[in-house]
Amino acid sequence: MSPWAGVTRGETHGVTHGVTRRQFLALGWFPLLRPRHVGVAGARFRILRNGRSKRRYLRIHGNEETARQVLEGHMRTHAGLAFVIESRTRAVAVESLQLDPNRMFSRTGAEANLKALNPGVAPERVRQALDVLDRGREKLVRALTPPQGGVTIALHNNGPGYSVAAEVPISDQTSLRQPDNPHAFFLCTDPRDFEMLKTSPYNVVLQQHGPKQDDGSLSRLAAARGFRYVNLEVAAGQADRQREMLDWLERHVR
Repeated sequence: MSPWAGVTRGETHGVTHGVTRRQFLALGWFPLLRPRHVGVAGARFRILRNGRSKRRYLRIHGNEETARQVLEGHMRTHAGLAFVIESRTRAVAVESLQLDPNRMFSRTGAEANLKALNPGVAPERVRQALDVLDRGREKLVRALTPPQGGVTIALHNNGPGYSVAAEVPISDQTSLRQPDNPHAFFLCTDPRDFEMLKTSPYNVVLQQHGPKQDDGSLSRLAAARGFRYVNLEVAAGQADRQREMLDWLERHVR
């Protein structure tokens, strides 16, 4: 049956009186017109939807395969919007320069990362890449920002060179329930989420204010803008652990 069956020009079943079909479609109310991708420069994200929820999910690094598998499986049984980067490498291209996509959420952080990943690059090329990010960043940020009362949950995987030990010195509060497993932890930006997460059997750090240095990460942006953000870190390959922690978060953090 046509989605327009039973709706006439004068009816108001969720449609403004007198709105034509063309106007209805132009306003974006027809479900098939919802965007399937969002991004900036070489950071392109596939959007997964399931029902209606104030939760937003993110997998931002293309080489974090465990996070992708866990998130895609999670979205088959849980409501929300998920953003999955369409890349198989950690860095993405911006004006032919390499950039960590979790360093693009501020001009300051992106500039430092572009210089670090592209040694010897001409300043003009860096400026061009930064200008591209500046033009497209806010649209992506709006998509990743949860509605009032919602939360953005990012899934990450780490290797031997990174663990909760790196975050403890720059955090406002910490709860290390599993000090012998430092690669599995939550990082959150809202004190209320920290109070709940610290009752879990897992490591948790709060970065509401965060360090003074702006590294361009989404967690820094969330702290600065005051929206709820939780980063779920586990070692690469530890899918069962990541599912376990994500399930705990789903049951307890509202």
